[in-house]
Amino acid sequence: MTSLATPPGSFREIARLKLSNPRIGGALDSSTERLMSGRLRAWEALEDVEELRSRGHEARLRVIDDLDGHVARFRAAVESCGGSTFLARTAADANGRIVEICRDADATLAAKSKSMATEEIGLNEALEAAGIRAVETDLGEYILQLAGEHPVHILAPAIEKTKEDVAELLSRVDGAAVPAELEELTRAARRQLRETFHAADVGITGANFGVCDTGSIVLVTNEGNGRLVSSLPRVHVVLIGMERLVASLADLAVMLRLLARSGTGQRLSTYTTLITGPRRAGEQDGPDELHVVILDNGRSKLAGGRYREMLACIRCGACLNVCPVYRKTGGAAYGPVYSGPMGAVLVPLLAGLEEASDLPHASSLCGACTAACPVKIPLHELLLELRRDLVEERVAPRLERIAFKLWSFAWSSPAGYRISTWLARLGQPFAGLVGPGRAWGKGRKPPSLGRRYRDTR
Repeated sequence: MTSLATPPGSFREIARLKLSNPRIGGALDSSTERLMSGRLRAWEALEDVEELRSRGHEARLRVIDDLDGHVARFRAAVESCGGSTFLARTAADANGRIVEICRDADATLAAKSKSMATEEIGLNEALEAAGIRAVETDLGEYILQLAGEHPVHILAPAIEKTKEDVAELLSRVDGAAVPAELEELTRAARRQLRETFHAADVGITGANFGVCDTGSIVLVTNEGNGRLVSSLPRVHVVLIGMERLVASLADLAVMLRLLARSGTGQRLSTYTTLITGPRRAGEQDGPDELHVVILDNGRSKLAGGRYREMLACIRCGACLNVCPVYRKTGGAAYGPVYSGPMGAVLVPLLAGLEEASDLPHASSLCGACTAACPVKIPLHELLLELRRDLVEERVAPRLERIAFKLWSFAWSSPAGYRISTWLARLGQPFAGLVGPGRAWGKGRKPPSLGRRYRDTR
């Protein structure tokens, strides 16, 4: 089952592999550059972008500061429209409930739309263990499912794949060569997925937002698969993080103005769908049953603490596209689910610092992520807080703690500072041969220490 945890040292190991592959690095860099440029153009076209960001921040925190109350309102609204709700405190609870729904429907095939929450709980593995085949229908997710890999970007899960990679994967399914041309690749994917849409007993989606006033599920996509998955199968299951709620349609309007512009540079995504209850009498489209599973999985513990602002994230991917660390190392280094600056904060909070101790250090602290966040989450400040927690909770490696204590002691007095810098100058020729400098110096020339400053005034 997929876990949020990242083994100690794994970030460095995977990042090193990615950095050694210029083909992957080039694809990632060009794609994130395009998304970042799109966001900047879209923000520049808005006269009130800072006011809009502030309104988005306030709307998100209103929900987070009364999370239980908003969850209760949302559940009541969904149930009044004919849907069912289930509050899952853990990933196991969520998986158990979704498997139960599928079994009640005698389902053997589930069509899935893109959902990071289902990745978080390892839903595909749970369904497979129950004898239910899950097929991803988002193009990027489908490509990664064929490759046996996990998403590396919130918005564009297969952002590191080239068209040649995709052609090879789709050709295996067809049993014949598929040309590495975008139109041919799209045509092949549609052909392969068409039967899944028709035959699926259950459709499973995530949700970008849930509206407390109306009980509506909001799907924001650029592919038509989300609407097909939520309307063709007779049972629709929604997995939504409990923090992904907005109080009203007015607050939703603010979020929609921010989300597409920040993610892809669009004024509005190609498909923005509001689903309010199952199919009613006389309606031709829609499922017979709508089941909404609301996921806690550690979120409620964050709501009242100093990291509560992290729950405001709307999963736009803007922070990934500007992060110099993510753009060079790729998403796989962060673990199987959430990546980039938001993942470096969220994963340690949900999985535990001891399970993801590398991630708070996966940042240059340049602040670009905070500047790019449409709801003004202070990401670089939260990363600093997590680093403090690593030290206070003694999660950091023992040698690292000792080294920083010695450094702090040496630089706490003028004499200690002078002695340590004198020793550093003596050891400078060997900086790239031993210790941390050895790995760092493999692809770089160690910088020269500056001469001692003398005030000549």
